[in-house]
Amino acid sequence: MGNALGCAGLGERLAAAARDGDAAEVRRLLAADPGLARCTATFGNLSSPLHLAATKGHHEIAALLLEKGADANARNVYGQTPLMQSCRSGHWEVVQTLLAFRCNVWKADGLTGRTALHAAAAGGHVRCARLLLADAAGAGEGAGARYANRAAGGGVTALHLAALHGHVDCVHLLVDEGASQDAQTLPCAAAPMAAIGAGSTPLHYAASGGEVRCCQVLVSRGADRMAANCNGWLAVDVARMWKCNWLEHVLAPKSQLPVPKFPPSAYLSLPLPSLLAVARDYAAAGFPASPDSGAGNDDDACSVCLERPCNVAAEVCGHELCLKCAMDLCTVMKAYEVPGLAGTVPCPLCRSGIASFRKAVAAATAPPEDDHQSMGGSGSLPCACARCQDRHGSPEDEEDEKSTCRSSGHRSYGGSGLDGPEAAIAPLYCAPFTGPSAILS
Repeated sequence: MGNALGCAGLGERLAAAARDGDAAEVRRLLAADPGLARCTATFGNLSSPLHLAATKGHHEIAALLLEKGADANARNVYGQTPLMQSCRSGHWEVVQTLLAFRCNVWKADGLTGRTALHAAAAGGHVRCARLLLADAAGAGEGAGARYANRAAGGGVTALHLAALHGHVDCVHLLVDEGASQDAQTLPCAAAPMAAIGAGSTPLHYAASGGEVRCCQVLVSRGADRMAANCNGWLAVDVARMWKCNWLEHVLAPKSQLPVPKFPPSAYLSLPLPSLLAVARDYAAAGFPASPDSGAGNDDDACSVCLERPCNVAAEVCGHELCLKCAMDLCTVMKAYEVPGLAGTVPCPLCRSGIASFRKAVAAATAPPEDDHQSMGGSGSLPCACARCQDRHGSPEDEEDEKSTCRSSGHRSYGGSGLDGPEAAIAPLYCAPFTGPSAILS
């Protein structure tokens, strides 16, 4: 009984630290009992610490919990996952972390049947929607369009919600990702959908929302202005009923005013599926990619953040970045307008368009965990661990020995000429990559 109460108390403390963003307390509690990351019934709504961290946007804490075994697809009493919570609040960095740890974007909540994409579209969080659609697209041909057209209760799609709330960027992205403009709603009692009527298309919802550019994007992409819902209303009728008379020139079937042409959405992102695949591989292997792990060599450090080691390379131009900077680049930056290749993201070093990423050569051939870490540089002191001290011989053989040591995963300390007491400290730094490290922290 006492142990059970003690575990419950620690679980409550972990949940409170995750909610408040106290990363130091989270680390301390997880070090004492890693199993706390898997606790679920922390509060009355059965929210896990991961739910609370995702809701508040604490992506570093989310990564810590996931590394200790927290369920990325855990549900609270409403059937909501941490991914849904983060998308509802627009915390795209948490979404990155959850996707790296293989959360399921297809899951729907238990009340409305809405997915994380519905939550992102309703809130206008286009960066979250961009990540979700890229993850779904990586599942195979046509999977992205199927995910974009996933209907919730009442037949409402993500495009319906984005159009209703006037989120132009989300509407533009969803349409270009294959969201159907002919999708019709079913009879439902929830306001304001019930007032618009069953059988309504996203254009009807855009007419109710009153945003001109949403209507223009839909019409320019082929939305049918003559489509009537079950009440017999056209989209222009809905606009008049909701007193959005400024939309008549766009929605009237016989309107003579030209509709502007829109280029492909600036939030299409070709490189994201390849990056998410790399991130999952590294998350599964516990690859160290945080600033604390060190780049090992100044020449290996990411040219953007100057902290993390480079572990992904852009196709074509070949410039290397750390995974975190590459993910942020493809999530935040708008795409290039390249004819015939929509969705390329500019390289921060040469500005050429990037369509995909791959593992960097150095990361793909990283030394095994039992090999020794380098201090970088090109100095004359060989590796100071006991195994290497036994191997290194006379000064004339030093260069050959150092080469052999580096080829097996050992490196020199470089350039400082350590001697005496300092040489005794050197072996402390010749250690394997140890300890969990968040992929996207």
